[in-house]
Amino acid sequence: MIESPARARRPYSQGGLAGSSGVSFPGSSRTDRSLAGTCSDMLSSSRMLFAVMLLSIAACHSDFKIGSFTTNEALYRAGLAEFQRGKWDNAISAFDKLTADLPARDTLLPRSHWYLARAHQQNREWVLAGTSFTRLVESFPDDTLADDAALESARSYKKLWRRPQLDPTYGESADAAYTTLFGLFPSSPLIPQAKLEYAELQEMFAQKNYLSGMYYLRRKAHDSAIIYFKDVVSKYPAAPTSRLAQLRLVDAYKAIHYKDDAADQCAELRRSFPDDAEVRQTCSDVGPPAASTADSTKATPPATGPPTR
Repeated sequence: MIESPARARRPYSQGGLAGSSGVSFPGSSRTDRSLAGTCSDMLSSSRMLFAVMLLSIAACHSDFKIGSFTTNEALYRAGLAEFQRGKWDNAISAFDKLTADLPARDTLLPRSHWYLARAHQQNREWVLAGTSFTRLVESFPDDTLADDAALESARSYKKLWRRPQLDPTYGESADAAYTTLFGLFPSSPLIPQAKLEYAELQEMFAQKNYLSGMYYLRRKAHDSAIIYFKDVVSKYPAAPTSRLAQLRLVDAYKAIHYKDDAADQCAELRRSFPDDAEVRQTCSDVGPPAASTADSTKATPPATGPPTR
């Protein structure tokens, strides 16, 4: 029986100097014969070291030969054994071939994708891991491993976006993988943990836009700063950085004398963070929003219809 993977929740010739004249070198008691012997010893030591190196290389050289397995089942078992031994390169070779050779309906195919991706993870090949997990999700969305694969794909891409200042391409790939998990597998027991991780990712996106806003704010490019801060507030309202973006919006509005916008933003901050000291300080010189100038007492005149002739 083929073993199934465990769920994550739920791999020179002898010689040297040939003659001796027996002549001593000035300042030395050694003869050329003794020097020849020394050279011979050195050559022997070098040959021994070379032999040890060859043996070491032979010991490290893999004897895992893909072509020696005559059936897909045998190769799967061998690949699984290599995975369990921590021989990641051998496991990758085996499962990569299986994902190319197995028929689409073979039950070993989704598991081969899984172990291929997991071996790439162990090798810290995050892009290849993410791609392999995604293939499993796209090709076998009904498989019991599909939701696990969606989460691991997101985690693999997320590993590659370490700081918000860096290019967010892999962060966007992680975002797409988390979104796939939430959309395709809403009842998966992995969802609670995935939401926590997704919130961390959203905070990184918020920080990236916030830092861009701060770049423009420091250079007094207030309109550009406002665009980035508003983007943080609208796209990532639950992120901790959203509060900071709202505070900096107030600073930008005050700097360009947008009093009404500053008042509206401070009103929102006071509602959301009534006990926040920084909110009180930032909005201390900002009054409440102005009352509406529309006269609500004026009634709309009734329609009179077309004039009569």
